Amino acid sequence: MSAAAVQPVRKKRKLASEINVVPYIDVMLVLLIIFMVTAPLMIQGVQVQLPEADAEPLPGAGEQYTLTVNARGQFFLDFGTGQDQPVADAEVVRRVQAIVKNKPGAVILVKGDNKVDYGRVALGMALLQRAGATKIGFVTDPSTLKTAAEPARK
Repeated sequence: MSAAAVQPVRKKRKLASEINVVPYIDVMLVLLIIFMVTAPLMIQGVQVQLPEADAEPLPGAGEQYTLTVNARGQFFLDFGTGQDQPVADAEVVRRVQAIVKNKPGAVILVKGDNKVDYGRVALGMALLQRAGATKIGFVTDPSTLKTAAEPARK
């Protein structure tokens, strides 16, 4: 026999048809840790009770009071004395605390001028939260929202 005929017989190895998921699990665990660390840092601001649907308010859903922020950033309350006079921050907290104490289901609406700095509206919401208000909403004008969403026509 020749040397070519004496070669050992090689077995063909079967290809593995499964995915090695161990590296993917490591990556997933690292991402999970990153999200667990960063998620609490992203939660900040004032808690508000948002509506669940775009609908008209129901009659008799509780008494509603309004905190108005004008274009100059001054606060006005539509209850109590001097409704046409600007109210200081501490006075807003005091008056809203009295309302929340007497009527826990009262809804406080925030009505901000279109030109007012967003920081003043956020401060007003923070004052309402500090006073104990749990039901806070926003007042908007649907006609201005509709025209602002439309593209400019030439």
